[in-house]
Amino acid sequence: MVAPLTVDLDSDRTPFSTTLRESTRRAHDRAHHSRYMRELFSGDLDLSQYARLAAQYWFIYEAIEQAADAMRRDPVGSRFVFDELRRLPSLTVDLEFLYGEHWREHVQPVAATEDYVHRIRAVAFDWAGGYVAHHYTRYLGDLAGGQAVRKLLAKAHGVEGPGATFYHFDDIGNVPAFRKQYKALLDDTPWTGAERSRIVTETLVAFEFNIAVLDDLAQ
Repeated sequence: MVAPLTVDLDSDRTPFSTTLRESTRRAHDRAHHSRYMRELFSGDLDLSQYARLAAQYWFIYEAIEQAADAMRRDPVGSRFVFDELRRLPSLTVDLEFLYGEHWREHVQPVAATEDYVHRIRAVAFDWAGGYVAHHYTRYLGDLAGGQAVRKLLAKAHGVEGPGATFYHFDDIGNVPAFRKQYKALLDDTPWTGAERSRIVTETLVAFEFNIAVLDDLAQ
């Protein structure tokens, strides 16, 4: 269980995007060095084993993007609703490539994914900070480190179009510019110090769920 953050963020003048990045750096490194990711990048996993990860993403992003729809009228949460980021259309293309036309009959969530989705539904549909925590953890990761997986799929498996479109963000244009815009939103949103602390804590929770999903897939 992640302990609540105890830093006084009311007196901390560090940009919130920097606080989030630094507070989650260790968890990010743990995810990157998980057994599943090590085996993926070492070439020990075949395409069918990658497909299991893509299948988990379907359930995770279904929950996050439903939360985004719930946030459209929230004065804070709506600032972080980006239709151009939505991943379900891409995942549909990828899963049909990886599993076939009837892919829905073949994919199911592992236990950690079920827990992760339950958490998203518990905190991200009526709390803007919870939505941002889970949105930030997944989408900014996809825009950064996820691009290494895109390159791996192309190099190791010859998969560049369908099967890997999850990692293509053509609708946002310039990725570095978009990430800069996103971080500016994090910095400019007038959360209290207590709310920022809650968001950091929930972001760490999101990372723990991501690590648990990878650990389940490595079994």
